[in-house]
Amino acid sequence: MSAPTLDTTAREALASACAEVAAPDGHDGHDDVDGVRPGLVARPTDVAQVAEVMRVATAHDLVVVPRGRGTKLTWGAPPTRADVLLDLAGLDAVLDHQAGDLIVAAQAGARLGAVQEVAGSADQRLALDETVPGTSIGGLLATNTSGPGRVAVGSARDLLIGVTVVRADGVVAKAGGRVVKNVAGYDLGKLLIGSLGTLAVVVDATFRLHPRPAARTWVSAPAATPAEAQRLTQAVLHAQAVPGAIEVEWPRDAQGTGGVVSVLLEGRKDGVAARAATVRGLLGAAASESTDAPAAGAAYPWDTAARGDERSLALKCTFALSGLADVLGAAERAGARVRGSAGAGVVYAALPPGTGAEEARAAVEGLRRATTARGGSTVVVDAPAHLKAGLDVWGPVPALDLMRRVKDQLDPDHRLAPGRFVGGI
Repeated sequence: MSAPTLDTTAREALASACAEVAAPDGHDGHDDVDGVRPGLVARPTDVAQVAEVMRVATAHDLVVVPRGRGTKLTWGAPPTRADVLLDLAGLDAVLDHQAGDLIVAAQAGARLGAVQEVAGSADQRLALDETVPGTSIGGLLATNTSGPGRVAVGSARDLLIGVTVVRADGVVAKAGGRVVKNVAGYDLGKLLIGSLGTLAVVVDATFRLHPRPAARTWVSAPAATPAEAQRLTQAVLHAQAVPGAIEVEWPRDAQGTGGVVSVLLEGRKDGVAARAATVRGLLGAAASESTDAPAAGAAYPWDTAARGDERSLALKCTFALSGLADVLGAAERAGARVRGSAGAGVVYAALPPGTGAEEARAAVEGLRRATTARGGSTVVVDAPAHLKAGLDVWGPVPALDLMRRVKDQLDPDHRLAPGRFVGGI
């Protein structure tokens, strides 16, 4: 899609509002948002400039799409317009680390890796997995990415305690606080997580931290069938093992036979050793133990760096824990590779690049039937443009009317990334 043409007055106003305003990169599509080219790219370096860009956008009726590090711009649906791409990479500071209070605050453009480095200096961690290399704090919140650790500590919704945003009209607002027990305004943070930048522009966030465990080990075992994978998972969940993660990889090899269930145990050395022995007994004689994470680690079962038609059909499947076997069976029939949290009922599936339209539609429909029957959903996370155009990306959304009212309340002119989220929000 060609870039929109902004009039001279709007361009001049943006240039005076922001440290850098430039034409989008026309060579590799780096500045495109799922195939939609913006008219201009604005690169602010502080919150005041972000606010001024939004005020200019309001005055000139411009549509703005926020971007962190650009690692997930093809997720969700394409925006209906993109006059200005608001690049937040310049807001990249880790603002505060209060080790005694177990909190860290960082700007939206700060990489998760940088936050972990600061927290790690005090033997602490932000207990969120880097599922996509180079992920920024803002992008993590916008897409609600999470990995194996969600079993023990939950997702970003459970760790976020405060947030600063710039509203669509340019007003800077804060919610929550900077101490773990302060929950004032916390619901705004929950609303923003996973909204793909359609409600407000996150400029910084504060999280609670966890101590870094003294020891960690993985216990893994093969599972010949989906039913066996479910049985092994349930055995660990119902024991006193206190797993940090329960991951499933399906299939386990290129031949597409069976899978692997892996259990992470963390804590004090003696406690981890005792619980690992318990888990080995639960998983059977074929179980093995290693201090190294499974080869797949926290990565999704697709190449997150792929572009264009080289992208996989990527799906997120949620379901009640009792539905694991059904979901793995549906994925197996669809020829999809699955990886994710068997212990939390959140897994990801991928069909390879080159998947045809009919095959893609059948896979989505089959997995959607399986997850819906088990109280969950199947969402198309990413796909080549020609496949995505023929798919129902989101599936049924029971709370869609409420979500639309929230959008109308926070962004009444639909100025922020319109069309990227469910129901065209």
